[in-house]
Amino acid sequence: MNKSVSIFSKITVAVALVATVAACNQPKTDTKTGAPAAAAPEKAEIVYVNSDTLLNKYDYFKDMSSRLQEKGKSAQSDLQSKGEAFQREVQEYQKTMNSLSADQRASTEQRLQRKNQELQAYKENASAQLQNEQAGENSKLYDKISDFTKAYAKEKGYKMVLTFSKANPTVLYGDPSLDVTADVVKRLNEAYAKDKK
Repeated sequence: MNKSVSIFSKITVAVALVATVAACNQPKTDTKTGAPAAAAPEKAEIVYVNSDTLLNKYDYFKDMSSRLQEKGKSAQSDLQSKGEAFQREVQEYQKTMNSLSADQRASTEQRLQRKNQELQAYKENASAQLQNEQAGENSKLYDKISDFTKAYAKEKGYKMVLTFSKANPTVLYGDPSLDVTADVVKRLNEAYAKDKK
């Protein structure tokens, strides 16, 4: 009988050991729902920033856009007033041209033609200047975001930070847990607020 108790004990211990090992290898379940519990997420090495959201919420970009828009409106207003003044001169000339001598008409037409060329050159220069300024501001914006993102990735231990945009969808899908846009916007705005002071 001792022999059968000993064998029974050994079998019981072996079954308990096998059950314990099997239980350890089973996926964990949520005690409330009975569904398999999600595995602890590994630290993401690749994350993304939604650039559409970033630009809509980044105060530096908003201020930059307002400045450029104001300069554009100012240049447009200036061009419009110069154009209207030129049109008034042309209309004045057309009213009086029949009373002028041929020499006076020729010199007035040459002067108006030069003024028109100067106005066109002014318009082209103003447009080029505005485009150059916009390109310079966009370059500063890119550098600000890029420099911040490098430091942010290093701090958080990310190996890569991608960008997502509806206009340029290089990332078609990204798990929302990898979206760090809100944190990036918050911290960029904090840094910009300090810079403004």
